[in-house]
Amino acid sequence: MNGDVVLGSALVGLLVGLTGAGGGALMTPMLTLLLSVKPSAAISSDLVAAVCMRPFGAAVHLRRGNVNGRLVAWLAVGSVPAAVAGTALLHVLGAASGAPAALELALGTALLAGAAAMVLRHELDRRSGRRRDQRLDELAVRPFLSVAVGAVGGLVVGTTSVGAGSLMTVLLLFVYPCIGARALVGTDLAQAIPLSLAAAAGALAFGHVALGLTAAVVVGSVPAVVVGALCSSRLPDAAVRPAMALAILASGCKYIGLGPAPLMVVVAGAAAVAGSVALWRRRGPSGGLRLAGAPADGELGELAGR
Repeated sequence: MNGDVVLGSALVGLLVGLTGAGGGALMTPMLTLLLSVKPSAAISSDLVAAVCMRPFGAAVHLRRGNVNGRLVAWLAVGSVPAAVAGTALLHVLGAASGAPAALELALGTALLAGAAAMVLRHELDRRSGRRRDQRLDELAVRPFLSVAVGAVGGLVVGTTSVGAGSLMTVLLLFVYPCIGARALVGTDLAQAIPLSLAAAAGALAFGHVALGLTAAVVVGSVPAVVVGALCSSRLPDAAVRPAMALAILASGCKYIGLGPAPLMVVVAGAAAVAGSVALWRRRGPSGGLRLAGAPADGELGELAGR
């Protein structure tokens, strides 16, 4: 069994469990560009492995109460038939038509805009003091929009033969802007199960699966997705949302054609900037670090005068 495939799949699985996004956009490029796996084998094996990987992550969040079953059902109503239709359409048109490439470029642009919107909304919420952590039992599910979101995600999966976790995350954030990050990750992982099944069935019908490669991907990704899901189910929104934004940024960069090396530079740079900003905000006026919730220097003086 290829150790490089196991290790690379573990890194992607950890990201999927932590954010619910980025897996389909990163697993196939990792296999094809970094490990020289044939694209047809990488795509089919990735889709089949996703069927094994995502239920484990979803189970962790389901146990923690982070999955909205009604929302998952409405998303599946749109995503499953759309994924099957997209796979059939791709088979009829063929990759040479240029449609998949154009769709991936449009998808990448949308994801980059979505990542920027997440950052902007976070900054606006921080300044206004607004929190987006609505409980799942308080969420008013919107059936029509949910089916539409599922259909868009399913069509992308079927037509491009890659996952649409990042796209689903962005769309769900706009349809349900007050949903908490943990609930978003859990619901996204759960809705990906029927979608992955439909996409994998299409891949098996029109492609082939390399059993050895698929086994290596499963061995690496399944334990890692459980670890990532355990982290995301317990971490606060303030920690999960930046990771989601980075995953969506990475997916968008991949879809617009950024190579592996520039992609790593962009993601590492964005992570460094985000970390620097977070560290700067945790410093008091004197420049020293202070714990979250600890009073600032001015507050200390005010407390001393009481």
